[in-house]
Amino acid sequence: MQLLSNTLFVGMLASLGAGLMTALGAIPIFLTRNISQKMLDVLLGLAAGVMLAATSFSLIVPSLEYSGGGLKGALITSAGILAGAIFLDLTDKHAPHEHLLDKRIEGGATKSLKKIWLFIIAITIHNFPEGLAVGVGFGDNNISNGLTLALGIGIQNLPEGLAVAISLVREKYTQKHAFIIALLTGLVEPIGGLLGLFLVSIFKPILPFTLAFAAGAMLFVISDEIIPETHQGGHEREATFGVIIGFVIMMILDVTLG
Repeated sequence: MQLLSNTLFVGMLASLGAGLMTALGAIPIFLTRNISQKMLDVLLGLAAGVMLAATSFSLIVPSLEYSGGGLKGALITSAGILAGAIFLDLTDKHAPHEHLLDKRIEGGATKSLKKIWLFIIAITIHNFPEGLAVGVGFGDNNISNGLTLALGIGIQNLPEGLAVAISLVREKYTQKHAFIIALLTGLVEPIGGLLGLFLVSIFKPILPFTLAFAAGAMLFVISDEIIPETHQGGHEREATFGVIIGFVIMMILDVTLG
């Protein structure tokens, strides 16, 4: 019981820390607004690579291990990945929101919502799976895996926080308001983390599925949101190398810290 209590406490702090990294990434807007689109694309590519490695090594691999491996383990993990992706797909289709960089508006009943709320809802859809992933990463009292995953999510939140703040400043928001909004969007992650911690502590038998569910949600965000956004400004090759470098960085962290 004491170990479980410690795990929950550490998990909540780790999830909060990862979310606050979004605000840390937004700090450069107080120093300059002249951050090139090319640099943003590279940084977001790096964030995607970190997320991809974290999904692979800290969610999918443990899911396969906890489910017993073999065909049974592969089927359980596959079902979780598909369920997570479908959940995010449905949320993305039906929740009114505006995409970060290409300004596409999706979902219903958008006329009654101000532009800023469409933007915030989009970031919430984006960040919630990351918080959920950190929470379930602490499943089976695996503090080492959870902390490694939280560190990876925190690293990829740095460029995301900068991208959010820069986008808001370009939409004529003040630097102060852009920073506060970036901070608030990062605080979505502890909510997801708390839910993930609750799920794996109460429903421990479904831990493999929950890990895979978080992985599927993360994969959906990477493929549907982040990578396409980095390929719209003519900097596809640079962004691709950002993905590869981010993947390598997170792989090294997972091997050395896990």
